[in-house]
Amino acid sequence: MENQQKRQSRETKNISVGHDLHQFDYSDLLRWNKQWVAETLAEDPDYFKKLSKGQNPPILWIGCADSRVPANQITGTNPGDIFVHRNIANMVIHTDMNMLSVLDYAVSVLRVKHVIVCGHYGCGGVLAAMSHKQFGLIDNWLRHIKDVYRTHSDELEKIADETERRMRLVELNVIENVYNLCKTSTLQNAWKQGHELSVHGWVYSLETGIINDLNVSFNSDEKLGSVFKFDAK
Repeated sequence: MENQQKRQSRETKNISVGHDLHQFDYSDLLRWNKQWVAETLAEDPDYFKKLSKGQNPPILWIGCADSRVPANQITGTNPGDIFVHRNIANMVIHTDMNMLSVLDYAVSVLRVKHVIVCGHYGCGGVLAAMSHKQFGLIDNWLRHIKDVYRTHSDELEKIADETERRMRLVELNVIENVYNLCKTSTLQNAWKQGHELSVHGWVYSLETGIINDLNVSFNSDEKLGSVFKFDAK
């Protein structure tokens, strides 16, 4: 872990600190890649050989596509530790074949033990969903967040402070998407087959770097409404 932290510190220094990424040439990325490889090999000459032998991550991360919320960096983990799917506002939508394919592969093939839905305070998707503006094609995606607001409107509209209301909707959006995960046949079949698998909901703070565990975790479908439960396959 110490070596990983040192490596992450250097990566941040090499790429972010002292560089204006809005004015860089794309070839700089290739140069930084070579520098990162050289530094990594200096610490562990077999690093990439070991990494290339395969992956066995214990965690599937469903997070926001926001560039400020990279799963490995904010959890202090290594490449190979977390299988990652990201989209706008960390959504679990039952018609999203991309997300469902990632979920099925992670659960059925990689046999992950934890699935984490991680949102973040200040999420642009959530803020957009709370507005009345049209943004284009993404409006159809944001409608799912509007449905979360509608479901919890009594609670949300009692919150007078706009910032606090936005923060709470971020949390409720994560909670609803944790439930959406539990409703999938992929997770229900895994639980029926005795797969040791838990689902969790987290929210990351951009201002502090701290992850807030919402304490919404499941390791079975016991708390699901009966209408969502599938018979054994």
